[in-house]
Amino acid sequence: MKFRILFASIIMSMVLVSCHNGDKAIDTDIIKNPNSAEGYNEGEKMPKIVFETDMHDFGQLMAGEVISYSFKFTNTGNADLVISGCDASCGCTVADYPRERIAPGKNGYITVSFKSQGMSGHQMKEIIVASNAQPARTRLTITATVR
Repeated sequence: MKFRILFASIIMSMVLVSCHNGDKAIDTDIIKNPNSAEGYNEGEKMPKIVFETDMHDFGQLMAGEVISYSFKFTNTGNADLVISGCDASCGCTVADYPRERIAPGKNGYITVSFKSQGMSGHQMKEIIVASNAQPARTRLTITATVR
């Protein structure tokens, strides 16, 4: 019994020691933001995502229409912007975002598609954009009236 425990401990130690990231270390400059464990220091290089508008009204739609809108943004910070994801409040809404880094001063688009099938009346959907920017989470909103 003791031999099995010792053997299991050795194997577990080997597995833990062998698990590493290799040469793919994460650049901490990319992941620092005000919500990180390391915190934020004033004057530190940070990206900043600024949208031309954070809300779009599609107006009146016929049920079943699929429509899209592209929210334009600019990185007004002084470091590369990395968008890590976009979460929508409903499965009827999908957001496509740039997967590459956005340099300071450069623009990009987050395209939001809305499927109105099976819906009626006033609709309001939110998309949360997660990034390494300040703020780390940005809310976009789309609205429509489905007939």
